Amino acid sequence: MRAAPRRLALGLLLPLASFSLVTASLAVPASATDELAPVHPAPVADDGTPMARASGLWFVQLESPPVVEGGARAALRDDRAEFRAAADARGVDYTERMTFETLWNGLSVELGDAEELTRLRGTPGVEAVFPVVSVPVPETATAEPDLATALGMTGADIAQSELGLSGEGVRVAVMDTGIDYQHPDLGGPGPMPTGRVVAGHDFVGDAYNAGDPANLTPVPDGDPMDCNGHGTHVAGIVGAEGEVTGVAPGVVFGAYKVFGCTGSTTSDIMVQAMERAYADDMDVLNMSIGSGFSWPQYPTAVASDNLVARGVVVVASIGNDGDTGAYSAGAPGLGRDVIGVASFDNTHISALSFQVDSSGRQVPYLPLAATQDPPTEGTTAELANGGRGCPSLGDTYPEDLTGRVALLVRGDCTFAEKYDEAVNAGAVGVVIYNNGPGLFSGGGIVDRGAFGVGVSDVDGAHLLEQLEQGPVTLTWTDEQASAPNPTGGLISSFSSYGLAPDLTLKPDIGAPGGLIRSTYPLELGGYAAISGTSMSSPHVAGGVALLLETEPDLSPAQVRDRLRNTADPQPWWGDPSLGYLDQVHRQGAGMLDVPGAVQGGTTVSPSALSLGESQSGPSTQRLRITNNTGAPVRYTLGHEPALGTHGDTYAPGANASFAEAVIRPARVTVPAGRSITVRATITAPAQDFAQMQYGGYLTVTDEGGETVRVPYAGYVGDYQEIDAIAPIDLGGGQVLDMPWLTRITACDAFIGDECVSGGRFANQPDGASYTLETVGGLPDIPYVTMHFDHQVERLELTVLDAETGEPVNGEDSLAVDLSYVERSGTPTEFFAYAWDGTLLGADGEPGGQVPDGRYILSARALKALGDEDDPAHWETWTSPEITIARP
Repeated sequence: MRAAPRRLALGLLLPLASFSLVTASLAVPASATDELAPVHPAPVADDGTPMARASGLWFVQLESPPVVEGGARAALRDDRAEFRAAADARGVDYTERMTFETLWNGLSVELGDAEELTRLRGTPGVEAVFPVVSVPVPETATAEPDLATALGMTGADIAQSELGLSGEGVRVAVMDTGIDYQHPDLGGPGPMPTGRVVAGHDFVGDAYNAGDPANLTPVPDGDPMDCNGHGTHVAGIVGAEGEVTGVAPGVVFGAYKVFGCTGSTTSDIMVQAMERAYADDMDVLNMSIGSGFSWPQYPTAVASDNLVARGVVVVASIGNDGDTGAYSAGAPGLGRDVIGVASFDNTHISALSFQVDSSGRQVPYLPLAATQDPPTEGTTAELANGGRGCPSLGDTYPEDLTGRVALLVRGDCTFAEKYDEAVNAGAVGVVIYNNGPGLFSGGGIVDRGAFGVGVSDVDGAHLLEQLEQGPVTLTWTDEQASAPNPTGGLISSFSSYGLAPDLTLKPDIGAPGGLIRSTYPLELGGYAAISGTSMSSPHVAGGVALLLETEPDLSPAQVRDRLRNTADPQPWWGDPSLGYLDQVHRQGAGMLDVPGAVQGGTTVSPSALSLGESQSGPSTQRLRITNNTGAPVRYTLGHEPALGTHGDTYAPGANASFAEAVIRPARVTVPAGRSITVRATITAPAQDFAQMQYGGYLTVTDEGGETVRVPYAGYVGDYQEIDAIAPIDLGGGQVLDMPWLTRITACDAFIGDECVSGGRFANQPDGASYTLETVGGLPDIPYVTMHFDHQVERLELTVLDAETGEPVNGEDSLAVDLSYVERSGTPTEFFAYAWDGTLLGADGEPGGQVPDGRYILSARALKALGDEDDPAHWETWTSPEITIARP
């Protein structure tokens, strides 16, 4: 699910709104010969103004292990009691939200002010603090592709029709906006619990919205009825049976509602719902939600891993932040044992259509943005050939357009020019046919009372052919027609990139998620279409249910191995005609293959290889090949390289600089029911590019041509050479040379004493004096604003005496100490860290407030996977002088 500029993170983080920005790209070395350019431009994040991130909500991790890791509930209760006493003794101004002990030990809190974070982090018994992030509900798409074509992409239709599978007996939890349990395709009608929605809970209430100060308080109850739609859509993909057929129509559901009717939820509510799903004895948990740019150590990922350790298969979307570049994958999909799911586009689009009366052909179309909707009640109109329709280029119309619908070809001038000039010539509507494959929907048009639609190149050729034979009339209807999707089977543009910041391979696998039609609440129409990894994740969850139906004793690890071994890697989205496989850190093992997973006679473990940095030389890995059939099988071992990425974090380039892989022996015979171990040596590509990730697939092929695969991925060179702390490039020579020492100068909205939106920070390059008081509703305290091009493993702000340059209190001089910090979501997003004059302290003793005086803040950031004892792995910055002058 796409997380818009909403992410809540470290300290008080507020949006600036005074610049117009562009995204900069890293130049590729001139000597590189294997960089690839996509046929269509890569998606790039829209980052119109510098943005900071804000939150007063925090996870507080306590020291003892949770229950599933052996912690005793009584001891965990004592942990919380000791924390509360210590926080009160330190004067931490906080409100407790939720407590956790089963899957994760700690609690979530709301701080009274941003500067309380220092006192909170220094409280005895606190292992770590993490921001509670906000996650919005995704919007629906405009086209309506059929779920049936998505089932065909993964073979789920074959699993149902030929293998007789339905997922019967499997309990699938859907953590989302709830489920419309009255929907006939989901087992309704009936009160909760029904025959198919057998468990559930509403954790928030209909009015709840984490982004609305007036509706921040959850009002839970036992009724998980969906008033938004997303959860019902997700549940339908998992297992609808009716007008829509899901992947596993025989499963039963647990409905865990963590959203209200609109807006967003928070990640602490997600952990609360995970614990309830575990208590309700669910077999599979689907989470089509998450937070991008995070770490596998984030609480939702850790809680998910612990859920897997207790036998629940956890499936989660990897995220919809593909337009923000590398390392954008999100938790909980980043969890070490979670099945993180990428999205592929559906093969067909179902859209409204018109009829060509002379041939009887139904032509699907997509409306041009901002124009009138075409009629849908049998209205007829005569078609006229308008040619290219670019008068600015000297075009004239081949036919009179007065009172007719103009047929124009896409290209060479804007949609607005084509539309405007056709309307000026008397056209009552415009049909533009594509100059490339597939349907499209253009924009940039100002409506002038005439409708406008886009059709495919194939249908455009048909319309021209009909015009050559005589007059053509079009009848506009409300009927749906199906059309091939030119990007069908390719990775969706929104699907997030891995790797995880610790260089583990993510995502794990992919499934159809772009343009999927499924169930929707009855009060909202019954059926709708949504795109996103939100939609691919339940497809995989349904596939898991089909596999568990056949082998209910499989462990979650065995389930993931089977899915990854049998998946089918797909070609590069940028230009599939080149024949290259798409990046492993974008598609994982590839497209889910349900029959392959169910019937596969061969498994290979490990089922994925995370190779890390290549600077130490080639990596040799052991692979265990197991023959699960009743007869000996001879295998040939091989290698399929995949493309890499390189360069700018936010707009990575693609390259065909491949790794080499040698497997010994190259051929093996494995007896029935036995295993054999081979060695694979993988040599990373030569480092032609900066910040390069690479990958590929080790293959094991039997004599019948069936292939199982092991994806691998790694980083070329020294990972710690990436500069994490970076300036913000606004383009046009404008650079915000962050980090900055700042003060807050304005705020549009507060929650309590905290500014949560519309904040303004002013740079203080020559230093500044602060009173540490609240002045005009704003805290007069120093903030350090920082932009991170890459995740950092640890961030420290140390308070130095301005005269001596030494820490003010020896080793106990930290103002900020945070672990596993996210990268900035866009090229212009930044964090702001508040300091209220408090030191963290140590050994259970409060650090106390510094006296009035002159100070400097020294920032240190440990690079991802860095060695704390290696100075080269730390990035540093020193602030201008800060004067503390209390009234």
